[in-house]
Amino acid sequence: MKLNYVRLCFFCVLFFSLKNYSQETLPIYQDYLSDNVFLIHPSAAGIGNSSKLRMTARQQWSGISNAPALQTLSFHTKFGEDSKAGVGFILFNDKNGYHSQKGIQGTYSYHLPLSAGRLFEQLSFGLGFTVVQNQVDQSLFSGDPTVAQINQNTSYYNADFSLAYHKGGFSSYFTVKNLLPTVKNNLNVQEPLDLSKIILSAGYYYGEDNFIQLEPSFMVQIRESTGERSADFNIKAYKTISQTQIWGALSYRQSFDTNAIENTKFLSPIIGINFKNFMFSYTYTNQMNETVLTSSGLHQISVGLNLWTRKQRGAACPNISTGFGSF
Repeated sequence: MKLNYVRLCFFCVLFFSLKNYSQETLPIYQDYLSDNVFLIHPSAAGIGNSSKLRMTARQQWSGISNAPALQTLSFHTKFGEDSKAGVGFILFNDKNGYHSQKGIQGTYSYHLPLSAGRLFEQLSFGLGFTVVQNQVDQSLFSGDPTVAQINQNTSYYNADFSLAYHKGGFSSYFTVKNLLPTVKNNLNVQEPLDLSKIILSAGYYYGEDNFIQLEPSFMVQIRESTGERSADFNIKAYKTISQTQIWGALSYRQSFDTNAIENTKFLSPIIGINFKNFMFSYTYTNQMNETVLTSSGLHQISVGLNLWTRKQRGAACPNISTGFGSF
């Protein structure tokens, strides 16, 4: 009886996920806090003094069959030592029950230096173009006769536009995702045509070399067509020992959806380590609502490599400078 209840809850969650998000491009979780804001903001392509290769793997609801899972592979770099242009790509595989999507995003950015002084100051622009293959495979589902046993595939594309401004320890991003109207598909006749989303984020990094550096930040997401709104409130702490930087973060996310019965709340502690050119982080996300599907939480691992590190133009926040320490 308990197992059937869990399955019923799972497919209810799946149904509403398909209803509202079946043509979402890359889902937005807390992986951007693991030195990977490029996953969200195209203007971050080639923005720092290193080329960055990152991989993430995310698993939700451990122990439940067909639970949501996401894998990403991203890389971004400048064209050359003195170039103001950057490029990058993201590959992703997102699976949620019988629904899955695979996609690739290509990104171009341009960085305009605003100062040659001690503090890094720069204005950045970015464009991203994404192609996604969307699949619903219910051909093997036999738990409910009212669920059609179908296997359908559709493909679609979309584009993002992004701005970024950095000065010293201050960082800010403004991105509009899914700029183009999305063609309604036959997997979900209630799919809204307008999937555009506005994302605004900002943070400030400060601290002393021989102590701990802190970086409070926030991110707001708004989608007017569906009434979806959410806000992240984050704090990161860094401690450098020789060539190793140990860091931890705490992120709180709450939705403010206008049509929701109960707005979701998530708390995500993150631990990470940067050793020379390598990085590793682990994220655990716990849903704080009264009604949850499982208490097992969400687990994510991120690994990365910084390549072709160049001398930094001026003191800056960690997503600009791969060097450790304060200003």
